Amino acid sequence: MADVARLAGVNASTVSHVLNGTRTVSGPTREAVLAAIARTGYRQNTLARSLARSSTTTLGLASRFVSNPHFADLVTSIESSARRAGYSLVLADTHDDPVEELRAVHELADRRVDGLLLAPSVHADDEALPFLERAGIPAVLLDRFAGSVFDQVAPENVEATALLTGHLADAGHTRLAFVAGLEGLSSTSERCEGFTRVVSARGLSGTVLDGRSETAVAEAAVLSAFSSSSAGERPTAVVVGNNSMTVGTLRALRTLGLRIPTDVALVCYDDPEWADLVEPRLTAIHQDVPAMATRAVTMILERLDGTAPPTPRRERIPPTFRHRDSCGCAGSGVSAR
Repeated sequence: MADVARLAGVNASTVSHVLNGTRTVSGPTREAVLAAIARTGYRQNTLARSLARSSTTTLGLASRFVSNPHFADLVTSIESSARRAGYSLVLADTHDDPVEELRAVHELADRRVDGLLLAPSVHADDEALPFLERAGIPAVLLDRFAGSVFDQVAPENVEATALLTGHLADAGHTRLAFVAGLEGLSSTSERCEGFTRVVSARGLSGTVLDGRSETAVAEAAVLSAFSSSSAGERPTAVVVGNNSMTVGTLRALRTLGLRIPTDVALVCYDDPEWADLVEPRLTAIHQDVPAMATRAVTMILERLDGTAPPTPRRERIPPTFRHRDSCGCAGSGVSAR
């Protein structure tokens, strides 16, 4: 900075004001400073500035990235929202494993992130969330709820899955299966609740298959359930709990030689990018990922600047029902929320 100041014929504080926008600097002086910066190749020491300000202008995101495309979309939306607010995003993969989750939040804390966004694992209440609370790190839980003192934002799951199930029932299906995600996640229990509520209320036959939120596990579960049932007993319609398991379910039904929707109707929670490209097009619940990401970033920034209410918030982002062809009735594009 001293070299830049000397070249520009100003003092170091003027260089600082130009770089940080902390005071108005006249046009010619500003141009002289910027020219000197270009000549020297000077870059600010971000770490030193962060230590001086007690802020790194970074947010941490701990989630499962690799095997679930939904979270990849969420990362993109969160990074965009954070960047607009002047923050960088640091990622750590939890693999939906409590041990890896704790390692991830420790790593982000060590990097001195200003706040942390977390898609909690099944056992987040045991280790990761108590650590964040003890460390005093502002945090927002997203996509899934957990019992904690932090703000939380997630999609609506119960009514959305009930809508999918009721849609199949309205089409005349009486034997239904639900491919459920990882046991213990709030999203799994809520989507299962939506399915079982409709099955019970309408007196239908409902089977819950353990897909564990994994493509291969869901494929094996569907293969086993359909192979062990006669044509007159197996489900005629399937509700799938997330996009990873939808891939596994599609593979299983293809292996079994069952056509969608002629032999088996299929609907899914999560609307992957390719849902409108396959034949038949998938009837699905579409999450508003950008809205959830924007709200999560807004919540964490409000905690950081002290404008958030004292009581932790729990908010739901409404999804959209996208009626296409895999349910076996004429698709009509996008319905109302």
